[in-house]
Amino acid sequence: MSLLLNGALILGWGCSLALALGSSITHSSVWLLVAMVLLRTQMQTGLFIVAHDAMHGLICPDRIKINNAIGALALMVYAGVPYAACHRQHQRHHGQPGTADDPDFPSDQRRGVLQWYWQFLLRYLSAGQMLRLLGGWGVLLLLTMTGTTLGPGGAAVRVLLVVTLPLLLSSWQLFLVGTYLPHRGQRLPELNAHPISLNLPPWLSLLACFHFGYHREHHDNPGLNWYQLPSARALSLALAVPEQLR
Repeated sequence: MSLLLNGALILGWGCSLALALGSSITHSSVWLLVAMVLLRTQMQTGLFIVAHDAMHGLICPDRIKINNAIGALALMVYAGVPYAACHRQHQRHHGQPGTADDPDFPSDQRRGVLQWYWQFLLRYLSAGQMLRLLGGWGVLLLLTMTGTTLGPGGAAVRVLLVVTLPLLLSSWQLFLVGTYLPHRGQRLPELNAHPISLNLPPWLSLLACFHFGYHREHHDNPGLNWYQLPSARALSLALAVPEQLR
């Protein structure tokens, strides 16, 4: 099931990219364009979710090389991010969440959301990663010019709208739902011992960030796939003290 669903996310990303680059939707109504950008953002986020499940060994538990290869592919396509380095950072996050050793936690606990987001990006960006990302966009630009009647300017606008913008929005989606909102209570003055889960119904949690907002359940049960988190959340709500979950 895990391989099938995560494979579907990768396939969905590829199909949405081909549709967005090859169609004339960027010249259609504003609402169609907005819908396409939102779809592309969700599919972009899905790539990171695939890589995240791979980091926990959940895609192919019995074939770790295949598991890691899928995760590496998803991260490379997501934003040119090297899998091994990201995996190490994520292990540190789970080992020491909400501490100075957590790479996802702000070094200055008084920082606001924008400063935290910027630090979050800098800890995962590198010169090599940016070169790979720009190179990938360049290839997509050439493919768009070859496969459509658009010139360099029109092709560049299309790549910016359906590739670059969705990546930026996806980074905010992952940061807000998967880092800032769940972990902000672990800063001063609250100093909560654990991250919280967002109080969202399953359908909205799926749209928000593939259930990444059920973050307490993920940290308590890192061996659960993303699609298993709603069941864990329902069990938490049924058994735990409400104040511990909100």
